[in-house]
Amino acid sequence: MRLRCLLMLVVAGGFLAAMPATAEPPVERAACSHEGLNFKRCNLANADFSGATLSNAVFHRADLTGAHFVGADLSGANLNKTKAQRADFTGAKMDEVLFYESDGSRATFADAHLQGAKMQGARLIGATLDRAEIKAAFLTGVRLDGASMVGADLSETNLVGAVLSKANLEGANFARAGLVDARIRDANLRNANLAGADLYNADLTGSDLTGANLAGARLTRAKLTGAILVDTNLQGALMPDGSIHE
Repeated sequence: MRLRCLLMLVVAGGFLAAMPATAEPPVERAACSHEGLNFKRCNLANADFSGATLSNAVFHRADLTGAHFVGADLSGANLNKTKAQRADFTGAKMDEVLFYESDGSRATFADAHLQGAKMQGARLIGATLDRAEIKAAFLTGVRLDGASMVGADLSETNLVGAVLSKANLEGANFARAGLVDARIRDANLRNANLAGADLYNADLTGSDLTGANLAGARLTRAKLTGAILVDTNLQGALMPDGSIHE
């Protein structure tokens, strides 16, 4: 298995950060195209795949701790059950990627494209997803405690049972998102767009919703104890007591 992993790493143009300082990275590795490569169970900690085309590649159960995928194309890639703590996916193309039950705690997904991504049960605690496009994705049961998602687009995304407590969600777009049973305690939702979102039984205790748009949202059985609702748009929202806000 180790030989296979090393061969795949060479073919993909990746290199390890642990290489001697005198070693030179592969020439024009950012232009390499290696779709469908199999890195299953490989140890790729600190490997650098920045700019590489790895669409439909298989990284199932691989160790991607601290790896670099800046600007890489991982469209449709299988990253299920990977260890990706502190990995850098800045600006990566990850549409339809599989990230089921993976650990991307403290990883960076800033400006990444994750439309239609399937990330059920993933751990993204303390991760950075600022300005990421995560539209129509599947994030049921995902852990995003303390994550930064400033300006991220999660419209029409399924976040049922997700945990976003103490997350920075300022200006994020959750329009028509499914947030049933979500835990969003003590979060920053200033100027966030939650129009038409389903927040049935969601826990928003202590969250700051100043300037947020919840027009037409469903808040039935939602917990709003201590939440800040200054200049919050609740027009047409179904409130916790069953009434419709005028």
